[in-house]
Order: sequence, then structure tokens, then C-alpha cells
Amino acid sequence: MALPLCRSFADPPRLAKNFVIYTIIVLLISRASAHEHHGEGIPEGMVISAEPLDIILWIHIGLQVLAFGLILPMGMVLGIIHSRLHVPVQVFGTSLGIIGYFLGHMHGGRQFKKNIHGVFANPLMLMLLSQVGLGIYLRLHLERGYQGRIRRYFVMAHSILGKALPVFSWVQMLFGGITALGFCRADHMGQCLAHFIMGSAFIAYGIMLTILLLVGQAWLKRTGKSQEFFDSAVIAVWGCVNTFTEHRWGQPWGHSDLQHTSMGIVWWCAGLVGIWLSRNRDGTPKRNIIPGFVILLTGYAMSSHKQALMLSTMVHTVFGYTLMGAGITRIIEISFVLRDKPYISEENPNSFQYVPTFLLYASGFLFMGATEEQMGLLSAAGVSHVSYILILYSLAFLMFLFVHVLLHIYAVNTAPEKATSTINTNGHIRLPNGGGGSDARHVRDAEEFELEGLMSEEEDDVPENRKKRTQVVED
Repeated sequence: MALPLCRSFADPPRLAKNFVIYTIIVLLISRASAHEHHGEGIPEGMVISAEPLDIILWIHIGLQVLAFGLILPMGMVLGIIHSRLHVPVQVFGTSLGIIGYFLGHMHGGRQFKKNIHGVFANPLMLMLLSQVGLGIYLRLHLERGYQGRIRRYFVMAHSILGKALPVFSWVQMLFGGITALGFCRADHMGQCLAHFIMGSAFIAYGIMLTILLLVGQAWLKRTGKSQEFFDSAVIAVWGCVNTFTEHRWGQPWGHSDLQHTSMGIVWWCAGLVGIWLSRNRDGTPKRNIIPGFVILLTGYAMSSHKQALMLSTMVHTVFGYTLMGAGITRIIEISFVLRDKPYISEENPNSFQYVPTFLLYASGFLFMGATEEQMGLLSAAGVSHVSYILILYSLAFLMFLFVHVLLHIYAVNTAPEKATSTINTNGHIRLPNGGGGSDARHVRDAEEFELEGLMSEEEDDVPENRKKRTQVVED
């Protein structure tokens, strides 16, 4: 399926025809193969059956993780840098995602009651197919009449969907994990939400710090604000939410309620201080250590969080220590490594600057892996906290690596070219059409892929500019 579709991109009419044919086939297969298996063979009071996951479901898991977790995010970055590999990579990832989607409806073995993973799958696939459809429409270059006026909105929608897809894919993969094990139901729902939302927030914070460290300093400079201004603002808002949502008002106060509510209070109080200290008297941006100090305090509180199982206590303790380490190293980075400067270098950051970002990744995985049901399952299986913590740290390292790979591809293909050779001084070969080329090449790439933010729709509407661009491409 992928190879004919890739070849058809050279022929827009054939491309549109193939897309229609494949869409019809998908709809027919969905009608023929989709089946309801909610509640079949599931004991009373349970949400999953006792059978193990069969091979088809394992293939479904593998394909979806490969497609939505690796290939499509890679394709997103390739699209941003205008690489020729963007289209084939996205087509390949979409093909795997569609196959995996139908395998999820064809499995035997373990059965599941109606669940959030199954409900969320359809909107996610609709989002993916909408992204593909918009890409095909833009590839056809229909610019006459009203289509020229609405084109810019399709470009914007294509860009937004492409960047939002990895986030929604992450959510769906989390839903898949808890559904496969039958977790996060009834009384466990609230605790699951807290762990997975907060854990994902720590990972997202680590990713944002990595982006700002490696490729985001120019954007930060344009905002006229320090990084701690944004960090403190988010902390303050999050603290306000926690202050009023961690306790069920009208009910007696418990140990956990007091701890989480007090943590919310210190977050918004400290966040306001961080916002105030993020500017000098003359209004220029200024670094401060308040966000790092908040992370340190949060880690201390979580390391002392009382748990029912010894395994859970140890995992929470290590999570707290890891978070404390992230806060301490962040303070050291700002105060002693950077000496309150915005950055040292995007191309060659100090090696110590990677420590606080990685520890945030690790903190997120540790917290997501410390729910009551997970701890009960692992404790019953005799898994030690040391082995489990090392596995979670391994996942954090893989995520850290993948983010760095994506940012590396973006950075080396968008940085100004310093030499005429296709291989830069560090030995990195630039991808096809990926930045650093001549002005004519950039114009041709922009016309070919037209991603939001990398071309000006207003300039394209001017006949003189369109004529000049056509002459450049022909040369």
C-alpha cells in the first residue's frame, strides 16, 4: 500500500485517485472486520478477561508504538525542515497506524469492557487521516479562485494537526497500557489521573527545557522574557488548580488532602515570586532560581509520602530524590554554570546542563509507574524496587535520546551553512532539502511542502513574486 502511494505523489491526479480508493477500502474493511467484544467472557465485577494477550494484540501494540511513537514524530520534524523524506516517512507511518488500528479490532485472547482506549482511538485516527488529507490537498497546489483564499487556513490546520498528533498519541498510548491491565477504574481513577497527569507534566517540562537548551534561545530572546517567567507562571497556575481540587470540599480532611493542598499553596505562592523576580528594574529579563527551588520542595514532599506497600514507599522515595536532584542541579546550573546568563551556546551547551533536564524525564516515568495498582501487581510478582526503578530509568534514557535525535535533525538542517560542502565541520550530513542550501533551494522547498511558519502566503498572492519564484525554480 505504501509504495504505490509514494509513487503517486509525483502525479497529483493519481494521488487523489489512490487516496479515494484507499479510503473506500478502509471503510469497507472497517465494516467487515470491526466487532464488538465488550464484556464477552469477562467475570462479573471485572473489566478484563483472564486470558493473556494474544499475538495479534501484541502486534497491534508494536505497530502503534512504532507508528505513533517513533515514525510520525520523526516525519513531523522532517516536514518542518522541508526534507524530501517527509512524505514517504509520513505515508509509511500512516500505513502502519491503519494496519495496527484494524488489528486492534481483530484480536482474540484477552477481552475488555468498554474503555477509554477504544473510545479515543477513533478521534485519533480521524485526526491522522485529516492530516494526511490536508497534506494531499496542499500537494495538489489548487490555488485558483476561492481555493487560493482558503489555502492559508488549510496550511495552518495541517501544521497544527501535525504538531498536536504526538501529544494525543502519547495520551492514547497511556490509555492503552492501563486498558491492557484493567487499571484505573472505580476508586483508583483519581489516583491514576494524578500520577499520569503529573508524571506526563514532568516529562513535558523536561522536553521543553531540552528544546530551549538546544534550539530555543532565539525564540526566548524575541519574547523579551526570561525562561523563569514562563516556568513560574505555569507553576502559579498549576498551584491554584491543586489548591482547590485536591480536597473534596464538605468532606473531612485527610493526611493526603492536607499534603497535596499545601503543596498547591506553596506552588502558587512561589510562582508569584518567580514571576516578580524574572525582570530587572529596567524591565530586561533576569534569571532566578525559584522554579528550581519549587521542584526541590516538591521532591522533598514526595519522598516522605506515606504508602501502604514497601515497594511503593521505595519507588516514591526514589522519585522524590530524583525530583530533588532536578531542582538542585537546576539551581546550580543557573547560579554557577550560567551565572545568571540566558545561555552559553546552543551548539555546545555545558554538559552539566543535561543533568536537570534528564532528571525531569526520569521523575516523570517514576511517578507514572507508582500507582497503587501497579505497585500491588509488582509486589505480588516479587519484583524488587531496584529492578523496577532501573527499568523506569532506562525508559527515561530512551525518551531523552529520542528527543535529542529529533532536535539534532532539526538543528543541523536549519542552522546557517558555514561551508560549501554537504558535510559540515562535525561530520553531519544534511538531509535532502534540509536547510543550509541556496536561496533558490529554500524557495523551491517552501513551494513544494508549504508548512506554516516557513513561507509567506501573503507573498505568494502577489503576481510579481509568484513570477519571480517560478523563474528561480526553473533556473
